[in-house]
Amino acid sequence: QVQLVESGGGLVQAGGSLRLSCVASGRTFGGAATMGWFRQAPGKEREVVAALRWAGDNTYYADSVKGRSTISRDSSKNSGDLQMNSLKAEDMAVYYCAARTRYSSATIYYTGPDDYDVWGQGTQVTVSS
Repeated sequence: QVQLVESGGGLVQAGGSLRLSCVASGRTFGGAATMGWFRQAPGKEREVVAALRWAGDNTYYADSVKGRSTISRDSSKNSGDLQMNSLKAEDMAVYYCAARTRYSSATIYYTGPDDYDVWGQGTQVTVSS
C-alpha cells in the first residue's frame, strides 16, 4: 500500500510562490500510476489542481492555475512537487496529494477525486493580501 505525505504549505503573500512536495512510501509508483494535486477551500468541493502520469510527460492543469503552476516528479525519490507562482487569495485552501495506483490510460486526464485511491493528509496554503 502507498502512503503519501505532503509538505511545503504555509503563509505567503499574494503574488508569492510556494512549492508543495509529496513523498510516497510503502510502494513505489508504477509506470501506469497517476499523481494528482487537489485543493479544498472551506465550504467548497475538492477540486483538481494538476495531474501527472508517472510514466511519460502527460500533465493536466486546471484553468485556474494554468500558466502559474508546474507539476513534476522525481522517480528516484518516489516524490512529486507542485510549484505555484503568482499566488492569489483564491488559491488559499488545503492542498492534497493523491495517487491513482491502478491502471491509468495515457490518453485520459484523471481529474475527479474518485479517480484516485490514495490521499495524503493535506497541507494548508494561506495567501495574505
